[in-house]
Amino acid sequence: MERPRAKIATMGRHLTVDEIEQLRNTFTDIGYLTDPVMAAIGDSGQLGLTRNSTTPALRALAGRTDALAGTIRLWLLQQPVPVEQLASLPLQALTEAGIVSIAGSAVRALVDLRPYGSSDDGASGWTVCDLTPGLDKTITKIRPDYVLGVSPASVSLTQITIPTHVERALDMGCGCGVQSLHLSRHADYVVATDVNPRALEMARLTCRLCHADVDIRDGSLYDPCRGDTFDLIVTNPPYVMAPPSRDGQRLVYREGGFAGDGLVEAVVRGAPARLNDGGVLQVLANWAHIGDQPWSERLATWAEGTGCDLWVVQREHLDVYEYIETWLTDAGLDGSAQWRSRYNEWLSYFDSFDVTGVSLGWITLTKAGRNDPDLCFEQWPWQVAQPIGETMARRSQAATWACLNDEDLLARRWRIAPDVDNETTGRPGATDPEHIVLRQRRGLCRAVEMTTASGGVLGACDGELALAQITGAVSAILEVDHDSLLAEVLPLVRECLRHGILEAT
Repeated sequence: MERPRAKIATMGRHLTVDEIEQLRNTFTDIGYLTDPVMAAIGDSGQLGLTRNSTTPALRALAGRTDALAGTIRLWLLQQPVPVEQLASLPLQALTEAGIVSIAGSAVRALVDLRPYGSSDDGASGWTVCDLTPGLDKTITKIRPDYVLGVSPASVSLTQITIPTHVERALDMGCGCGVQSLHLSRHADYVVATDVNPRALEMARLTCRLCHADVDIRDGSLYDPCRGDTFDLIVTNPPYVMAPPSRDGQRLVYREGGFAGDGLVEAVVRGAPARLNDGGVLQVLANWAHIGDQPWSERLATWAEGTGCDLWVVQREHLDVYEYIETWLTDAGLDGSAQWRSRYNEWLSYFDSFDVTGVSLGWITLTKAGRNDPDLCFEQWPWQVAQPIGETMARRSQAATWACLNDEDLLARRWRIAPDVDNETTGRPGATDPEHIVLRQRRGLCRAVEMTTASGGVLGACDGELALAQITGAVSAILEVDHDSLLAEVLPLVRECLRHGILEAT
């Protein structure tokens, strides 16, 4: 997000409003939409493209000369296509805009333009980005100002993003604009920023093709938003911790030019000043493990003194070797003569910061205004039920409930959330179950195990009786000391409230 030093090469002229509408209407008319495209290339074609192989899709389209097949070949498969097969497209305008080129009787794609659709919130349209490198094992040098398309990381961010209505939202480091497309579905006003002018051009075209009204601004971090505040900030920043490049250029889409994980730290530290009360920052991030210091201890300092809740979920942890190999391969260096020298540069760079590993996960900061903020750091490598945006949205209220004092906690009526099942397991013929578990079907799919006593209390939480009434009744039925029961049950109730297993009526 720091402005790159390398000169940025932009596309051609901007398409006019009329040309964009013509392109949109043509795509709709020929069926260049998510479902028809997926049907045309079939399951094998779709899976092939996830492996960067075009062969299955090309075989599925064999013999077809219609406009939809030609458009798929042009952009998804990066094949030359006869001009006459694309006659319905505004080819002259697309050529002048630097989106395609025409040589003789063949059209080639210069940038990627493909359908996009999400079943989660109905966001749909088309995204504009740079061509996918490495299709069919070709060796492709990635340009420094490369604009990434819809990646697994960007999909992950859309799925964790809080989907509730907000007045103002910020997509920081917007890239091709896919997050802005989703934000426009539930935010009254969306601002999108990036330091890469090429990305801003592509995001602008993405949004206009999709009829998403987005205020697109050039600049680093929060600089373009001085004086503005937001209810929701989302970002998939260029968090890769790469050493400085030898030629002064770097891959802007993934490397922010900060030392170590300094970019992610700057994002988190800068958020409180840009959030409205109750506002939320959501970051898909990497962060470093430094020496033997617990990573949670270091990240806690990023929100220190702000009154903000901080919830960090580590989804994956890599040692330095796995991490370096992943990103060297991403840069197209696998098998190249530069692999070994670059590998050693990364190792020396990590040694200089005493980096012992890297975490990948989610950072959520909420401007809760608490005197004693809720800080939660956890490892959660297990499968989740995406999308989990609703779970993220409920977190702040859940933390408030979990922090109630004992008297207030006991005075309230609670109920098991609708998405929670009660599971019991045991030996056949046994009188009592060996295990009693409450398990979520949605969100993070958490589970808590209970004893007979705590199971009796939580099982009776149906919103009808106060918790004090339930614990009193259970202690009498089981003939156990009430204070001892409370000592067992109250911490479990707080845990269940924090994780959304219990909720208020």
